[in-house]
Amino acid sequence: MKAKVYVTLKSGVLDPQGKAIHHSAELIGFDGISDIRQGKYFEIVLTNGTSEADARSQAEKLAAEILANPVIEDYRVEIVDG
Repeated sequence: MKAKVYVTLKSGVLDPQGKAIHHSAELIGFDGISDIRQGKYFEIVLTNGTSEADARSQAEKLAAEILANPVIEDYRVEIVDG
């Protein structure tokens, strides 16, 4: 079982790295992009036999306490086989 955790800046929080990526994309010809925001992605492989409910609980706790800064970031957890 694997947990995928996506961490992104909350809307309204300035994202200078996203702005720099957006500017670079425009410079090399990517048109029609109104905004780019950067984030973090984590894959957590859980031990065999972990239930989906336990996997979600562990990943949510890990995301809330370690992977994301709750003041400026949101997170989303997905649980998948494999």
